Amino acid sequence: MATTNDIGDRGEEIAVAHLEEAGYDILECNYRHGRNEVDVVCRDLEADREFVFVEVKTRSGTGFGAPETSITVDKREALRGVARGYLHEHAREGAPARFDVVTVLLAGGSPEVKHYENAFWGG
Repeated sequence: MATTNDIGDRGEEIAVAHLEEAGYDILECNYRHGRNEVDVVCRDLEADREFVFVEVKTRSGTGFGAPETSITVDKREALRGVARGYLHEHAREGAPARFDVVTVLLAGGSPEVKHYENAFWGG
């Protein structure tokens, strides 16, 4: 039986493949700043190379709700901090950036992938 980590890792692989197919330039996976992490940092080549910080949520079913419902206010704030840290570390403060969410549902058959651009504000 797959563990939660196995499911999450598989979902991240699927999400990265989806982003690459959609024309995103993947810069880093699992970027950590302090105690927090963002799943994928990439550039949107069709949006003036905007930095995109992507949270990937994967579920093997919908018994606990849709994957995107698990992104709490606290998680959003943590992602904002990671994004600020990344942009500072790379001397890119003020660069255009956004937060996307990619959900992956692994409920039999082919994975169901949804990509929510500008899923929440950077604040």
